[in-house]
Amino acid sequence: MRHVFFRTLLASSVVMLAELEVYHSRPIAPTRRVAIGRAILPVEDSPGFGGLLLGAIVAKYSHKLDQELLEELEILSYQVEQGQRIPQPRLRHRLQKDRIGLTRSVHQLERLPNNKLHLNFEQQHNAPPQYVLAAVYSAGRLDPGPRADVMKVIRRAIGWQGDADNDDVLLSHLSSTFERYALSSSSQADPVAWALEVLGFDAQDDVPKSDVLRKTFRNALRDCHPDVGGDTDDAADRIAELTEARRILLA
Repeated sequence: MRHVFFRTLLASSVVMLAELEVYHSRPIAPTRRVAIGRAILPVEDSPGFGGLLLGAIVAKYSHKLDQELLEELEILSYQVEQGQRIPQPRLRHRLQKDRIGLTRSVHQLERLPNNKLHLNFEQQHNAPPQYVLAAVYSAGRLDPGPRADVMKVIRRAIGWQGDADNDDVLLSHLSSTFERYALSSSSQADPVAWALEVLGFDAQDDVPKSDVLRKTFRNALRDCHPDVGGDTDDAADRIAELTEARRILLA
């Protein structure tokens, strides 16, 4: 009888596959701070369960950021992926190690008894900028190989307009192939010409000055957002395309 009980208990248990613990200041606090706590982020068979959790956090909360912060988040993801030194603050929040006085939030990816994956987001607190920052910074702690794949998942998640409460749809979106970040066959021969066309310039023109590029990028990013009339289904693809074009021209 005892063995039957333990087999039943095991079959009904929920298995935690990945976890990210975030410490953050409260909305009413005079300073905006974020710290990373426990991070269980397996990336075997990259991006792994850890990469899926980080991408899901970004998808869940990044659409709550304004356009200026959304652009900064895109840029930050490339800087962290490349191992650059990150000046503080970013997204108006400062990363620190000290957790004293900060609020704790936990996000998890679980496997349910029926073998389905389930995203268990923080329920008591709501700190979108701190959550997405913690996800990006946590990805930066990974080894270079898996870090690149996880960052692709994160960039796929930025500004996602799908149903973040539908675990199956979200995880399917994040775990699919990364073709939207690869240049098309026609653009591989001349990526600069492709990038110019994506941002609305003539492919035969010289590359505009950086301030013109940034302004054009911001305007294009704003125009493709569903809140101002952009196509919801194509928004994520368009944002990824614009970001890649911007990266090429500012390199």
